[in-house]
Amino acid sequence: MFTQRFLKDKRGVNLAPSERAALENAISDVRQVPARTILLRAGQPVNASTLLVEGIMSRYIDDRNGLRQLVAVHVPGDFVDLHAFPLKVLEHDVATMTASTVAIIPHAALEDVLSEFPAMNRKLWFATLIDAAIHRAWLFRMGRLDAVGKVAHFLCETNARMVSAGLSDGRRFALDLTQADLAEICGLTTVHINRVLRQLRDEGLCVFRASVVELLDPERLSRRGQFDDGYLYNERAASAVSML
Repeated sequence: MFTQRFLKDKRGVNLAPSERAALENAISDVRQVPARTILLRAGQPVNASTLLVEGIMSRYIDDRNGLRQLVAVHVPGDFVDLHAFPLKVLEHDVATMTASTVAIIPHAALEDVLSEFPAMNRKLWFATLIDAAIHRAWLFRMGRLDAVGKVAHFLCETNARMVSAGLSDGRRFALDLTQADLAEICGLTTVHINRVLRQLRDEGLCVFRASVVELLDPERLSRRGQFDDGYLYNERAASAVSML
C-alpha cells in the first residue's frame, strides 16, 4: 500500500509492480509517531531507513547551546534517512514536526531487494540526488531571498512536493505546521512570519490559515519567491500548475 501510493511516479521514480511488492515486503514495521519526537540522533548507528507515510518530518543540527538549525523538511513519500543506508551514521538528527506515520525498512532487507532488483539502485540513488537538489535550493532560499521571498519559495516548493504525493490539487494543501514552525524553517522570528503571511494574503498571493495553505495566485507567488520547480524533476507538479 505505502510504496504503491507514494513511490510510484514519485520524483521521477517509476517502480515496476514487482519492485513495489518487494519494497512493501521489506517493511518490518509501521509506526504512529507523536509530533516533536526524535527518531534518530546524530552519531548513532543506523540499521534501517524510514519512509514517511503521513505527516511532516525534519532533519536538523544543534548548535553548542542546543538551538537547532533545520536543514531539511520531509513530506509524505520521502525516504527520510535513505542517506544512512550507505553511511550507517548520520551527522544530523531526524525528528517529526507533526504526528506522523512511518514505515521502517531494515537495511538488511533493503540490500536483499536491491540484489534481486539491481535497477532499483539507480532509482533510490535518484531519490537521494533530489534530496541534494532540494538542499541546494534551501541554501539559495536562506541566503539570497528576503523574508517574503523565503516564505513564498518554501510554500511553492511544498505545494509541488505535495502534488507529487497526491496531497495537493496545485492550489490547496494541508500543512499542519504552526507559524513558529514556518518561522524556523525560513529563518525568521514568529513576529516577522506573521507580518509576512499577512503581506502575502493582502497581495492576493497566498493564505495560510487553520493548517491549510491556499495559493491564490500560484504564478505570481512563484515569481515572488523566485521558484522554479525544475530541481524537483516533478512532471506531475509542473502539469498541475500549468493547468491552473
